[in-house]
Amino acid sequence: MDRPVSRRALLGGVLAASILPVLARAGEPSPRRLDRGRLDQLSNDFRAEVAAGNIPGAVVLVQQHGSPVLLQSFGFRDPASRAAMTEDAIFRIYSMSKPITSVAAMMLVDDGRLRLDDALSIYIPAFASVTVAGAPLASPITILDLLRHTSGITYGFYGETAVRRLYAKAPLFDGDIDNAAFVERLARLPLAEQPGTLWDYGHSTDVLGRVIEIVSGRSLHQFERERLLDPLGMRETAFFLADQSRRGRVAEPSPRDWFDRPIAGLDDPIRPRRWESGGAGMISTISDYARFAQMLLNGGELDGRRYLKAETVALMARDHVVAAGIARDDLYFPGAEHGFGLGFSVRLVAKPPLPRGEYGWDGVGGTFFFIDPADDLFVIVMMQAPSQRGRIASDVRQLIYAALVP
Repeated sequence: MDRPVSRRALLGGVLAASILPVLARAGEPSPRRLDRGRLDQLSNDFRAEVAAGNIPGAVVLVQQHGSPVLLQSFGFRDPASRAAMTEDAIFRIYSMSKPITSVAAMMLVDDGRLRLDDALSIYIPAFASVTVAGAPLASPITILDLLRHTSGITYGFYGETAVRRLYAKAPLFDGDIDNAAFVERLARLPLAEQPGTLWDYGHSTDVLGRVIEIVSGRSLHQFERERLLDPLGMRETAFFLADQSRRGRVAEPSPRDWFDRPIAGLDDPIRPRRWESGGAGMISTISDYARFAQMLLNGGELDGRRYLKAETVALMARDHVVAAGIARDDLYFPGAEHGFGLGFSVRLVAKPPLPRGEYGWDGVGGTFFFIDPADDLFVIVMMQAPSQRGRIASDVRQLIYAALVP
């Protein structure tokens, strides 16, 4: 697929032409408000999901104008012991780690220490010599490619292409590796396609985490704790459960609805390990993730402290794939009505009652969130039920927007 403009020209066009309209919309929120009574249907639906045995339990937060409209727990934290779900339950959030790592990288962009059009090989030279089907790179992998999943770096746990089979067979995850060792192994594999030509969901955010380490001189978790997690008050968001006295608060899945093999190389994000997977390795609570979501909804600021420039949040929350003419895969892309920003899916088409401009992401274990700047709200659902995630996420969106009144 030919790229119609250069990488630098594309990036310049994004900055020049796209941020201002997004900021204008963000500054003119809808007068709609959530009706608490109408949200009773959302509560009833989650109770029904538990009663039907579809999910063990869940914690749900709906927040508008900076305050919770609904915060409720349902069912069981542990279906084996029948321990009740609690609002302080700890969840394996898998790919909901990606937005956190993406924000951390954009903090370095705001600092002037990282550029979106930087070649990845500046930081990890081994990626200068990767190949695509035996051919050299037509253009380098950039930091922008890592953020929007157009690097050609894929996953090996889904799909049946030759490169994915190589990923699945390679000893990428053997031993107690750190980020440096993982990325060194990854760089020995070919890319699935030329950079910038296809949205291909994979280990891009894991590589981005290693870039953060190299630029900052800290481990990924150290940098995120110092600059993002601790200042935000996200004290229980980490790459494993360090305090085993909290083990009883971990939400557990139904044994019949869980994974029979490691996902993205991760055995269980609860267990200690050296690899800090920026793409899928974190655990968190709903209160922690709410602080993160509110900061983004506020345009990068919370409680008087600025984490990202407002224009940086706007840049992250707009499409960088469909508008750039980049092809989308048919396996993981979030749908025909969506684009993808810098760490989030972005709804491009208003489909009443669903609005244009909503952005968010989910985790393979069942968690998901979305942020709606126009209505000044966000929603987080924490559950450990992977087979039910897509259906329930769709239902939740419909019920939330049905509860909005003038």
